Amino acid sequence: MKTIKGPGIFLAQFLGDEAPFNTLDSIADYMADLGYKGLQLPTWDPRVIDVKQAAESQTYADELKGKLADKGLEITELASHIIGQLVASHPVYDEMYDGFAAPEVRNNPKARAEWAMQHLKYVAQASRRLGLTASATFSGALAWPFLYPWPQRPAGLVETAFKELAARWKPILDVYDENGVDVAYELHPGEDLFDGSTFEMFVDYLDGHTRANINYDPSHFVLQQLDYLQFIDLYHDRIKAFHVKDAEFNPTGKQGVYSGFAGWADRAGRFRSLGDGQVDFSSIFSKLSQHNYGSWAVLEWECCIKSPVQGAAEGAPFIEGHIIEVTTKAFDDFAGTGADEAFNRKVLGL
Repeated sequence: MKTIKGPGIFLAQFLGDEAPFNTLDSIADYMADLGYKGLQLPTWDPRVIDVKQAAESQTYADELKGKLADKGLEITELASHIIGQLVASHPVYDEMYDGFAAPEVRNNPKARAEWAMQHLKYVAQASRRLGLTASATFSGALAWPFLYPWPQRPAGLVETAFKELAARWKPILDVYDENGVDVAYELHPGEDLFDGSTFEMFVDYLDGHTRANINYDPSHFVLQQLDYLQFIDLYHDRIKAFHVKDAEFNPTGKQGVYSGFAGWADRAGRFRSLGDGQVDFSSIFSKLSQHNYGSWAVLEWECCIKSPVQGAAEGAPFIEGHIIEVTTKAFDDFAGTGADEAFNRKVLGL
């Protein structure tokens, strides 16, 4: 068993135009003062990292690590969620996703996808230079608009979509493999990888590629009404990153999983700050520790009610209080008698 590292925090939801959230130096100081020990960096925000430079320059990578180490912080992972989204996107979302891309590739889905793939390869190389072993991202989606089987899906539609998704990701995953880094997909509605079954399908089309792994986030499973504890038992070998994020599901006579197009505060399923939702984090930390997950527990703050300032302040002690220092001995060792093969045979009457 392993002891989980933390608390860490994903910076994406906190970066803004006003101090202390507008530079890496100031936001790092802020989070360190709250008790965080690790930062997950969004690679699409140049205020926290120049991912191309980090991929190409060991000096830059070392200076970035050193700057954070001086504040008592480590980089947990590089996160590329909205870039991964662009590897594959159904045309219905083209205009909405263009805002995630560099201006020069907008209104050109092919160029946008190629730009995203190159960015992800930079993330692999940068992660290696930073001494990281995993990176969190999204898979993108081709089949998602056809989630509900009405009108009836044409035979083979889902298979064609996943075959294409795997074909786009295979060369990216190979670069991660060359750099000794795992891709940890956050299984998320809106992506073609949103639960265990879709993840398995994807890995099958990749012939079991060992670098295709999981960023475990129980909040998305609460909203899908998926057994997020059994999920750990099933997929613990592939869990390489962990977002600590709370959620609740309160169905009514008017709405359930699909939530009637309501806004976040009025949905049956909604994200909450840590401790305000329904996620059983004590059981999650126990299971992950039991299954030898020894990487970071990273707060991803999203809440439709509580402010991010309060959420961040409460998050560090919440995670700290759930981290289990795993035992190195059995609780009943004091009663051990010591034995050898001859003694065991005697006890058995052999």
